[in-house]
Amino acid sequence: MKEQSLIEMKNKLEAVIRVLQQIMNEQQHITTLAAGTLEAVKLMPGYDEAIKTLTEKAKEKVSDDPKLEI
Repeated sequence: MKEQSLIEMKNKLEAVIRVLQQIMNEQQHITTLAAGTLEAVKLMPGYDEAIKTLTEKAKEKVSDDPKLEI
């Protein structure tokens, strides 16, 4: 392979690595944000009742469609 081709491949690989690193950073940020949001929602009044309602609705969907499982 020519040296120029190797240099181009190296540059492209470095660019891909930078993009993947940015994606990993953003994923970590989203995970932290989601966990914080969930903890905040858990503190809201009515959380337990809402969970019970959602669980009941999910069970109804499962009974309507046996392919679904909880």
